[in-house]
Amino acid sequence: MSALANHKFVKMNGIGNEIVVVDMRDSGKPISADDARAVAQPDGAPYDQLMALYAPRTPGTDGFIRIYNNDGSEAGACGNGMRCVATLFSGAIGKNALTFETKSGILNCIMNADGTFTVDMGKPRFAWNEIPLSEEFRDTRAIELQIGPIDKPILHSPSVVSMGNPHAIFWVDDVNAYDLEKFGPLLENHPMFPERANITLAHIVSRDHIVMRTWERGAGLTRACGSAACATAVAAARLKRTDRTVRMTLPGGELTIEWRERDDHVLMTGPAEFEFEGIFAPALFEKAAKDATKAGA
Repeated sequence: MSALANHKFVKMNGIGNEIVVVDMRDSGKPISADDARAVAQPDGAPYDQLMALYAPRTPGTDGFIRIYNNDGSEAGACGNGMRCVATLFSGAIGKNALTFETKSGILNCIMNADGTFTVDMGKPRFAWNEIPLSEEFRDTRAIELQIGPIDKPILHSPSVVSMGNPHAIFWVDDVNAYDLEKFGPLLENHPMFPERANITLAHIVSRDHIVMRTWERGAGLTRACGSAACATAVAAARLKRTDRTVRMTLPGGELTIEWRERDDHVLMTGPAEFEFEGIFAPALFEKAAKDATKAGA
């Protein structure tokens, strides 16, 4: 039986980034890719990311989190999801500062006076083989990549950064002037990105304000992507086009991103909202198993 059958879940969102949270600390059972995809179906609890909280595996942390995209793949980081988890469990754990371990490392979450959380997303990575890219670029502030005709590309020369996930940021004058649903999948799966990539369109309004839209790896067009907001803010500061603290406007709302100078850590601050809670029906996973069997027949 699925690890999630008859299991409680909470549906939340971080400025429109749809998040499902499940507490697996008692069971410890792994969630399969098929289970993650089943949850994302219309008769389940559709989401951008599924955050599964497990018992700590490193001393000094409050838990280990596995992050799933709605296509069943695993993500290394999800800033909006981390705020949702911190908001949900801070009261239960009885702490305003929490430390979680993820696939990409240790993340600290701190409650602010207004009830929002700031997530320390750690240091960005810029080396081509850390992002990773399929070929070497000594300067990742702008790489040779374009889509469209060679003499008149539609999008070109993105900045690339890793914030636990690979990100490519294309600088544009109007983020709504491009069909991101069309170009997003092509760029996400471009041979340049051996682990696929999150694709962002970004418009720098001023030195402290950026407007952006993101096609999220493994999730598609999203109203918000916290790690993409971090990557975009860092990329803009690397180009000397913004300061190190910026207001990020996404389709779902706003985040404040600070690329802290003293240690190069990226801090993301924003709200998280509770939507509803429920229990996963076993039939949801039985149907997914039958469909998988038919597909393999």
